[in-house]
Amino acid sequence: MQNIGIIGLGSMGYGIARNLINAGHRVWGHDINQAAIDRLVVEGAETGIFREHAVNFDALVVVVLNADQTQEVLFGETGIASSLHNNTVIVSCATIPPDIAVQMETRAEKEGLLYLDAPISGGAIRASSGELTVMASGRKAAFDAAKPVLDAISAKVFDMGDHAGAGSAMKATNQMLAGIHIASMAEAITFALAQGIAPARFFEVVSQSAGTSWILENRAPHIVEGDYTPHSTINIWPKDLGIVMDIAKTTGFSAPITEAALALFKTAVEKGLGFEDDAALAKLYADTAGLHLPEKQ
Repeated sequence: MQNIGIIGLGSMGYGIARNLINAGHRVWGHDINQAAIDRLVVEGAETGIFREHAVNFDALVVVVLNADQTQEVLFGETGIASSLHNNTVIVSCATIPPDIAVQMETRAEKEGLLYLDAPISGGAIRASSGELTVMASGRKAAFDAAKPVLDAISAKVFDMGDHAGAGSAMKATNQMLAGIHIASMAEAITFALAQGIAPARFFEVVSQSAGTSWILENRAPHIVEGDYTPHSTINIWPKDLGIVMDIAKTTGFSAPITEAALALFKTAVEKGLGFEDDAALAKLYADTAGLHLPEKQ
């Protein structure tokens, strides 16, 4: 049993926290949403002021939105890093630029802490079931210290190397494909609708054909059911694909398909779809073509 703090109790972080509790660890949760903290306490999390318990943490899991939030909660004016004891491992799960991960590893080590660059993939469903994929990089000591956390939350941990940055680079590559797949799925399902093929029929056929993908099988049912309850929001993608394009520009790499997908997600945000499930990108295509997608029953 370990003492573990977790910052960020959104759709991913909450599932992670529950699995840490279920694995027998003492868990303290922190979020700007007090209701999420209270809900976690009902499920077995510890009570008390988060910062006051930080000195006893064996691990701190950070599952916030982006690099700015990660840096702020760790090393900002009221950052938690200063309250942690030596050799506490920080497990950083947000999608962030690789160079920022390198900087945070350096900062953590200067403060006597361990840092694991550990972005996650699998969505809220796999976070809840403890079957996330983790793309991790860091010192061996950080991997060793983080093992109880990783064992509780993941089905697969890929060791990407002995320094921070490589894990984030791999996650950016994964997000590149995932974002493109969402955009292409939205385009294909509305293209089919324009040809008189109902979304349900499209899904039935393509999910059993060469054009399928995990993204299609996971997201297309949302369109078929007309249910855009957010599991992964459109707002996430301008950030994640923006990271990909920043890396590409820095390295002189041409990524025109990613650039096109990024533009679509930005337009969807401008159209007020940002807080809907990312499958709602299909609405952008449907509106342009004058098509009517299924409505929630």
